[in-house]
Amino acid sequence: MGRKTMRGALVLTEEQRAMLTKLAGSRTVPVREVERSKVLLGYASGASISEVMRREGVGRPLIYRYIDKALAKGVEAGLKDAGHRPRAPEITDEAKAWVVNVACTQPKDHGLAAELWTLRALAGFISEHAEAAGYPRLSPASKSTVWRILNEQHLKPHKIRYDLERRDPEFERKREEVLRVHRDVSIDKAEAVHDGRPRAIYTVGIDEKPGVQALGVTAPDLPPVPKKEPTVSRDYEYVRHGTVSILAGIDLHSGHLFGHVEDRHRSIEFIGLLQEMDAYYPPEATIRLVLDHHSAHILKETNAFIATRPDRFEYVHTPKHGSWLNLIECVFSKMARTFLRHIRVKSVEELKTRLLKGIKEMNEALVVVRWKKFDMGIV
Repeated sequence: MGRKTMRGALVLTEEQRAMLTKLAGSRTVPVREVERSKVLLGYASGASISEVMRREGVGRPLIYRYIDKALAKGVEAGLKDAGHRPRAPEITDEAKAWVVNVACTQPKDHGLAAELWTLRALAGFISEHAEAAGYPRLSPASKSTVWRILNEQHLKPHKIRYDLERRDPEFERKREEVLRVHRDVSIDKAEAVHDGRPRAIYTVGIDEKPGVQALGVTAPDLPPVPKKEPTVSRDYEYVRHGTVSILAGIDLHSGHLFGHVEDRHRSIEFIGLLQEMDAYYPPEATIRLVLDHHSAHILKETNAFIATRPDRFEYVHTPKHGSWLNLIECVFSKMARTFLRHIRVKSVEELKTRLLKGIKEMNEALVVVRWKKFDMGIV
């Protein structure tokens, strides 16, 4: 008795035959389903097992398996793979938690020299210490295994993201105070006097830009050449002549710019800037200064000078790491984008001259800078 007779005949309905014919000629369904459809169609049409083998290029054991499954469970079930019983995971949740815990530490915490883990170093550490920690299955763990465990928790211990810790406990209060000043500037003119404002108030934002480098070229710049070289050509090497500091203040009412260029930034240089403002504004007015907590602003020499001008200067301090609240930063940004951009000089003195010239040019084309966004918590 042949095997076909032992397995019985496979009788197909019209719908089943049409389905198998469609699958056998499809180019989009999985290859295994195309192969099984051809085998079942051939067997159902009366072809022998050997003939089906030759026609479809499929081994005899597979053909027996396809036919037996179709006869036992139906044609549709015979086309699909049987589900597999899930196997208990070899790496337990406790073992994964240990890997995550190690990844959340730093190598230096374990006596290593590195600051951050690399995937290779972390996998090596896990492999070396897994058995002692009670997770022997992790001993042969590779980089890919460790990566999969970390990826489940969206961890990337080999990377670092820089942030700035807020270290000023009075940040909110100081921010509100600075914003109130900006709002006052937008409402009242500097010379305005009324019941709530018995003296004229001129508001000036002050800050420093230290470390401006006096860089010189090692060879003359080459100018652009029409249709040949569109840009200025410059030797990439340079000479350092020294550095200077820019002490600047901007009148928030008129846009007038006060600017000093100094070798250092001490109380004596800051007092020089205050003296210029003292001489510039009417003697009966108050000069309100928006500035940070730099030591030159509050040392005893500065305080002694301010004491000689009663009710002349009023300080409004920006919070630590809140320099963006001071509109003088807009001036420094403009300097960086204009006359400081790619600047090259032959000496520190030439740098000072050109910086002062740049400040003068800005004063010749005054721009009033105003704060416009006041919905930041002020009441």
